[in-house]
Amino acid sequence: MQIAAEISGWVGMALIVAAYFLISFKRIEAANRGYQLMNLFGAIGLGVNVFYQQSWPALALEIIWGAIALFALFKK
Repeated sequence: MQIAAEISGWVGMALIVAAYFLISFKRIEAANRGYQLMNLFGAIGLGVNVFYQQSWPALALEIIWGAIALFALFKK
């Protein structure tokens, strides 16, 4: 289980960093579904890892991050 949580965390981190890069360099718009999906799945991946590590403040951040992405997806 530890390896799966580690992989999940690394993939989640990569998705969030990639989304940040794309938005920062105007390669994608915030309203783009792909951007929001990257944030959502990134938050889920990191959320699995921090839940496994029992890092509760980081888990709260990932829950909020994912909720914002979900809200943005359904707002469209």
